Amino acid sequence: MIDDKDPGFGLPRGATGFRRPKDDSLPETDLRAFRGALYAAARAAGGKVGKVEEQAYPRTFHTASAVEDTGRRIILCHAHQPWIAFAQMRRDWYSEEFVAPPPWAGTFMHAGFLVLDREQLTAPLADVNTSDLSQGEWREIRSYGITTLGGVIFNAWD
Repeated sequence: MIDDKDPGFGLPRGATGFRRPKDDSLPETDLRAFRGALYAAARAAGGKVGKVEEQAYPRTFHTASAVEDTGRRIILCHAHQPWIAFAQMRRDWYSEEFVAPPPWAGTFMHAGFLVLDREQLTAPLADVNTSDLSQGEWREIRSYGITTLGGVIFNAWD
């Protein structure tokens, strides 16, 4: 669990996908690096890559699947930060529908991505360092009733 003494995971400004018009553009996760890591992960799992969907407004993430002997895994890649999460099914937004990373998730870490686990993603925002988020980002978070880290970063604000 993340606490004030050890802020652990912190959300940088723009992690929500929102920015003010006068702000610089949000960073973009290297989609080519994500695809490369995805194919390496599928090989490590003894499987293959399924459908890959690039981020499209209003989603804040790319979605892909890997098919292995034990079934299909949904992989989420944040569009603005090198963050990876896993879910059971494809959705346009997530709040608590995350699953534990599979054993081959380390492939993404070796490619420079941060793999977030279910405990981190379902953590209440009160347990996350949100000090860099703008007032506008907080306004949107409150208006949508988002209460978890995963809900803030893997969303489709509309």
